[in-house]
Amino acid sequence: GARCCAHRPSRDGATEVYNNLSMPLGGLVPFARMAAVAHAATRAAGFVARASSAASTVVKGSRLIDIMDKTVVDDVFGHALKKQTGVSLKYMLDFGANPIERQLILSAQFLHKELPVRLAHRVAELENLPYGLSAKSSILKVRDWYVESFKELRTFPTIKDLGDEIKFTELLRSIYRRHANVVPVMAQGVAELRRELVKHNSLTELPEIHQFMDGFYLSRIGIRILIGQHIALHEPPKSNHIGLICTKCSPVQVAQDAINDARSICLREYGASPEVTVYGDPKFAFPYVPSHLHHMVFELVKNSLRAMQDKYEDDDVEPPPIRLVVAEGGEDVTIKVSDEGGGIPRSGMPSIWTYLYSTAKQPVEVEALDPAAEGGGPVVLAGYGYGLPISRLYARYFGGDLQIISMEGYGTDAYLHLNRLGNSQEPLP
Repeated sequence: GARCCAHRPSRDGATEVYNNLSMPLGGLVPFARMAAVAHAATRAAGFVARASSAASTVVKGSRLIDIMDKTVVDDVFGHALKKQTGVSLKYMLDFGANPIERQLILSAQFLHKELPVRLAHRVAELENLPYGLSAKSSILKVRDWYVESFKELRTFPTIKDLGDEIKFTELLRSIYRRHANVVPVMAQGVAELRRELVKHNSLTELPEIHQFMDGFYLSRIGIRILIGQHIALHEPPKSNHIGLICTKCSPVQVAQDAINDARSICLREYGASPEVTVYGDPKFAFPYVPSHLHHMVFELVKNSLRAMQDKYEDDDVEPPPIRLVVAEGGEDVTIKVSDEGGGIPRSGMPSIWTYLYSTAKQPVEVEALDPAAEGGGPVVLAGYGYGLPISRLYARYFGGDLQIISMEGYGTDAYLHLNRLGNSQEPLP
């Protein structure tokens, strides 16, 4: 799959660590390879030393090798060398169209083999982050969740029949629940790093962190779709659904639901909400994951509503409506959200995609999040300002994209492109 990153990989030591993880190092045994990764991480520490005297990349006592059995560590890093196998939306549709026993067993066997590889790739990255991020308690917590799930999958016996498959699906359900709060917990670690860097006056763009976060969250979307899709094939059949995928997803209908949700939040926060006008054929439908589409449109409309409210709050004039247009092309379905909320200055555009800044006042408390509410889609994280970068990853996951074009002094247009054919491979970081 195509590499999907907001930044080109730099050749810094830290990025070399990530890049090396997907390259077999000439027949090195996993343990020797770990030493190679640790060596690259030590080199990375050199170029990040300026960030903070406290931020060492390798912290004694918190690395896997200090707390885990050597055979588990070997197994994790051995799997981190294996290639991940991508699937397409079309493949998932064709495969799940007839969920007979044999299909379910084949799907379980694929996940039994594939998920440990994907989890191991992420563990290896989490072990070797720059700026001392790997040693932050919330990042360690996430890493330990990934290791725990890896171990459970690796110790699960070979899946031979439907009885095994049913037990395996139970394991998948518990893994899915365990990882429900990964995004906010990761965000806490990054927010902590940000505070540290601000204190030491060394907060810069940090492209390595962004590249890692994009890859990490993109991979998480893939893992959750694969697990969620398998679990959903066990649920009672829903009309026009194959697992999480709706074969007749109407973008106008989903957009209308997302608009209603965003406007009710706007009403609650501001006591008023601008109108949103929808243009497009409500009968047009195509295969997509409605929860993904809902979250992306919700995010875009919510941002536009906020901008309009801030601009018109003290005016007596009625704010002009936000326009949402659904266009049906041969390759793409494109949704455009246009507002007249005053726009974003050009110098401020890069920061709308960053994981390090947020305009919201109060970060979300992890305990306040309901794992059951996730439904295969992204957590809505107003408190962390992650909405736009994560929405862009959701679009890119199925071969689409998200672009924001702004006119300072007037307003903003967001273009959400969705791949209509569904045959693009997962982008695997």
